[in-house]
Amino acid sequence: MSTVTHGDRTRPGPVPPTDPTRPRPAPSRVAAVGSRIFNGFSHAFLVVWAVMVIYPLVWVVMSAFKDDSQVIREPLSLIPHRLHWDNFSRAWGEGHLGAFFLNTVLVLAGSVLLTMLLGSMAAYVLARYEFPGNRLIYYMFLSGLTLPIYLAAVPLFKGVYNMGVVFPLLGPNKHLMLIMVYVAWSLSFTIFFMHSFFRTLPDSIAEAAMVDGASHSRLFFSVMLPMARPGLISIGIFNVLGQWNQWYLPTLLMQSVAGEPKHQVISQGLIELSVNQGYRSDWSGLFAGVTMAMLPVLIVYVIFQRQVQSGLTAGVSK
Repeated sequence: MSTVTHGDRTRPGPVPPTDPTRPRPAPSRVAAVGSRIFNGFSHAFLVVWAVMVIYPLVWVVMSAFKDDSQVIREPLSLIPHRLHWDNFSRAWGEGHLGAFFLNTVLVLAGSVLLTMLLGSMAAYVLARYEFPGNRLIYYMFLSGLTLPIYLAAVPLFKGVYNMGVVFPLLGPNKHLMLIMVYVAWSLSFTIFFMHSFFRTLPDSIAEAAMVDGASHSRLFFSVMLPMARPGLISIGIFNVLGQWNQWYLPTLLMQSVAGEPKHQVISQGLIELSVNQGYRSDWSGLFAGVTMAMLPVLIVYVIFQRQVQSGLTAGVSK
């Protein structure tokens, strides 16, 4: 930069223009080396983590095809000497896993559909309409996320028992009772998730539908709910996975006689299967039952993984 002197004063002169063809300075070599080292460590950590997650799943599936002698002699091997398909039929029939599956499907079908319907309706009203107490009601639903289910075990058990006394249809060991408890347990997260999703939907489409004469119910079911399909799929899968893996609530509320799978769900059935097969040393049957229990979850995620990812990203962008 040149300077121009006038008497005792010195002021900067004009700055020469920058040559656009002049190459920019290369990044620091130390920074580049550090970045490569960090990427190497992060990728190595991810590889180790992937192996730690995948290996137990593969080990369980492959152990389901072994016989009991190979399971005991070669516990860490992944290749069975011969495929024993009879392990699955034994777990399905003698282990009553078929009855447990049917009970679980019935409970999940009712609870997930009811949770999605009530949760999406409540989230839509709280997200799209302003009225006194709107935020208070929303925060009351959110408070359910902070309450551990274990703290509510005693009042929940007494409440369900009293409901069975007053309403025999909702008595102990009834699937309808467990459906209602699952709905109450899953409603807070469903409203929280769908509330943020409904707020991202454009107002212009709703206004156009109202101008065309659509009622509030028709606007919700015919316009807004189909637009929220990615979010519904995402939260639906979360509810299915959470309720499929739920063990504490069925064990607390659906006491049953050992060996009687009349009302038990899959999580209870796996515990009973592990105990019974453990006493009988039928480890291959136990692994077959565990494999059949986790396959539906893996299949659902593989089929809907893109919808889950799109629903998660769409729910946080405005």
